Amino acid sequence: MRPQSLTAALARAGFTDTARSADLLTEPALAALLDPADVTALIGALGKVADPDRALLALVRLAETEADLSVLTGDGAASGGQSSPPGTGAGLGRLLAVLGGSSFWADYLVAHPAQVAVVLTGAVALPGAAESDATQVRAELLRAVGADPAAQLPVAAVRAADGGVDDLRRAYRHLLLGIAAEDLSAPDPVALLPRVGAALANLAAAALDGALALARAELSDHGAGVRLAVLGMGKTGGMELNYISDVDVVYVAEPVGNTPEDEALPVATKLAATLARMCSMPSREAPLWEVDAALRPEGKNGPLVRTLDSHLAYYRRWAKTWEFQALLKARHVAGDAPLSQAYLDALRPMVWTAVEREHFVEDSQAMRRRVEEHVPPVEADRQIKLGRGGLRDVEFTVQLLQLVHGRVDEGIRAANTLAALEALSATGYVGRDHADQLAGCYRFLRVLEHRVQLMRMRRTHLLPTDEQELNVLARAARIEGGDAKALLAKWRSVRRQVRSLHEDLFYRPLLPQVARLSADDVSLDPERARERLRGIGYRDPAGAIRHINSLTEGVSRRAAIQRQLLPVMLGWFAEGPDPDGALLAFRKISDSLGATHWYLKLLRDSGAAAERLAHILSASAYAAERIAGLTEAVTWLDEDADLVPRSREALEANMTAMLARRKDTGQPELAVRFIRRRELTRAAISDVLTEVPAATCAAIITPAAELALVGALGIARRSATAKLALAQEPSRFLVVAMGRLGGAEISYASDADVMFVHDPLPGTGADIAQKWALEVATAVPALLGSTGSEPKLAVDADLRPEGRQGPMVRTLASYAEYYARWAQGWERQALLRARAVAGDTGLGEEFTALIDPLRYPEGGVDLHELRELRRIKARVESERLPRGVPDTHHLKLGSGGLADVEWTAQLLQLQHAHTHPELQVTGTLATLAAAAEAGLIGAADAASLAQAWELATRLRNANVLATGRLTGARIDQLPAERSALVRISRLLGYPAGHADDLEQDWMRAARHARKVMEDVFYG
Repeated sequence: MRPQSLTAALARAGFTDTARSADLLTEPALAALLDPADVTALIGALGKVADPDRALLALVRLAETEADLSVLTGDGAASGGQSSPPGTGAGLGRLLAVLGGSSFWADYLVAHPAQVAVVLTGAVALPGAAESDATQVRAELLRAVGADPAAQLPVAAVRAADGGVDDLRRAYRHLLLGIAAEDLSAPDPVALLPRVGAALANLAAAALDGALALARAELSDHGAGVRLAVLGMGKTGGMELNYISDVDVVYVAEPVGNTPEDEALPVATKLAATLARMCSMPSREAPLWEVDAALRPEGKNGPLVRTLDSHLAYYRRWAKTWEFQALLKARHVAGDAPLSQAYLDALRPMVWTAVEREHFVEDSQAMRRRVEEHVPPVEADRQIKLGRGGLRDVEFTVQLLQLVHGRVDEGIRAANTLAALEALSATGYVGRDHADQLAGCYRFLRVLEHRVQLMRMRRTHLLPTDEQELNVLARAARIEGGDAKALLAKWRSVRRQVRSLHEDLFYRPLLPQVARLSADDVSLDPERARERLRGIGYRDPAGAIRHINSLTEGVSRRAAIQRQLLPVMLGWFAEGPDPDGALLAFRKISDSLGATHWYLKLLRDSGAAAERLAHILSASAYAAERIAGLTEAVTWLDEDADLVPRSREALEANMTAMLARRKDTGQPELAVRFIRRRELTRAAISDVLTEVPAATCAAIITPAAELALVGALGIARRSATAKLALAQEPSRFLVVAMGRLGGAEISYASDADVMFVHDPLPGTGADIAQKWALEVATAVPALLGSTGSEPKLAVDADLRPEGRQGPMVRTLASYAEYYARWAQGWERQALLRARAVAGDTGLGEEFTALIDPLRYPEGGVDLHELRELRRIKARVESERLPRGVPDTHHLKLGSGGLADVEWTAQLLQLQHAHTHPELQVTGTLATLAAAAEAGLIGAADAASLAQAWELATRLRNANVLATGRLTGARIDQLPAERSALVRISRLLGYPAGHADDLEQDWMRAARHARKVMEDVFYG
């Protein structure tokens, strides 16, 4: 091959130093092995490895040794390790992958050329995680030091000083090389990862047993008087070890026979210390790794070895939260297996009850934050293990979920992170999609960790900073794109995903709530649950148990998630005034939505939804009914933004779109009424969560009614035009809001008081215009008030001129004539709240101009009208108050109630609005504020009136929210029944047991308002 063609081929294959690599291909030792045709195939094979330059250099160095590299010739190179049998192409692929993926293993093979055969032939197969695989590896390492694997106490035949340590380390690296070769040559290292981690953990365990055999050989009696068990912790225990990592262990010892404990423990301690020294002390062969016993009781300050009883005493009395978390992964790795099992049997029950310790969840969360805070800032964006979005985020998340839920669910007590995550998903503690995402990210991060360690076989958890090293890492990890840019993009994406899932799951609000419950409470055992339910306030525990059984019976994922939710939600229900009603409502909603993919997942994973739902269902029959009928409402509980009132423009756009979709389906008014129902549901949820503010009337309830009028008016106009076979509408039409609707003060139970106005278009006959207008005016109340699947809105036009005796709709001219001739004082008063809300904008402006002189008269009302207003007010007080209702308890007509405040505000408008335009508003609170600002009423008096009005409004809405009733006299009354008063008080934010405070607060506010009213209104 010509030099230019050779360098071009090398560049295409991914070599960076093509000139040097071209020279290396001509090195005598390598060239002697290659025919010209083999060079092209070899370049192609090298182009598939992580670092082609490094692999070629190592290959040249190997060629200069005694290594058998006949695989480089003929079909071996041509296949590139893709399909040829072992010893030819497949072997070459493995060899080049090792040389290009690890400078350590390249150097090792140059130093130990006989080991090349291990890679080429695949003689050391990757062991699995089965017990038989672990036994086979243990036997091989014990035999390497001359110990009998079948012996009760295997003892090395060769002492450490005579080469036993080196024998152990050579045997270890022989097997480790096989694992690395399989890993580095794997087409999908992410899929292979669990087997690699298990193989490394089993190899470490076997090395510990070999080291213990060497330690026994150092003692004259081989330690026959003591049983010593070595338990693997951390990644060793979890069968997910790295290539280079400290091996975490805990030692347990027991005397044999009559050997005194004070004699046995020093021997055991010497064995443990010698075992660790065999793994890490200097020798001809490099050390394996450090054996770390810092996870033992009292850490490095405690004794290296303890008896089982000593361990138990410590964990019962002194152990901290993190120490129980560490025990999750404990398993036998070396020494006395029955003693290890006794240790595990004794301590595991403590692990699964540790969650009941005070602040357990919070302590675990704080520990994760501390680990994160200790990462040096310069390393934060490169930390694979400890940083944000790293391995620790996954591991802490999985372990906390295990600890919280594992005390009653043995199926999730796996030591391995991926196995535990799979179990958590299968049992519904983690969503399938979240579990799949988390597992995929964890595998990717572990592969990165393995690859950066394999490069030089050094303990590191940091991404490199050099771009070329990042390129090599990307190719070694089989990242799509194969360069630094692609790797960093994937790295950042995975970190963001892991961090997001960690924050959602690790800080899940349900966790501390579940942790605070006893195991009996969490288990939902019927008998124990009945006692708990009775104790926390359920009136019908037997009925509650039936609901619980219905929700949790069976083995479905739906039932599994309910078993997680209900122990906590039962307590949340009981914090409200009606836990029985809340549980029944929850069952109805769950029966309706439980089969959806999102409902139970939202309640389990959301930071707020489950607790909010429990609070709402226990507090408000109205909101519970509305939520049950509107599935999307449950999703609002997760986001505060979904409970914010929608703008008029957004609502109208939504309604227009819905009407367009229903254009040919009939009953378009149902879309209009649906939007109102949806917004009333939003209002109810918001009210229950925010102590029923009076502002909801203006912010949500009134706009929803106005929108319904707009929609119904549009439908009625089109219908009337079609019915009368008209080419176009013959008249402009207007809906004028009156009463509370005009003041933007309607409540959940209010009617919509309106007047209808029309104005015939030029050239249109008066009769046809009136007939069309009457069709429209008649249709609007019918469309909104007819019986159907959507709630009614009663439209009341009784405040029109002449009341029910007058025409339903008048022309603008007719209104002008009537008001000029017949307007009475009470009609002026009613017009104070008049406000155009639907229909022709221009006509609305003209009508407003017509009535302004009437409602804001120059010079105010005369003495005659003032007397008449006072007479009517007195008559209302004496005649309209329902019998049997105390004057102090009627929120609307009683002393200091809504009528007192509103009549006072309206009198101030009639008297002063002409000279004080700021009083020309339709709302009560706005009027009082303007009057106080203008000095027409004292600020304290205005505040007293406003306070009473707001509290009365809140109480009326709370009556509806609590009971779900929209009709009946009790809506306007402060409840006399104790149970009803309790529910109202809780809705308004009063603590449990303080219902009397609400009654006293109302009486005080009403008394002050009445005094102001009498001073201002009656003079």
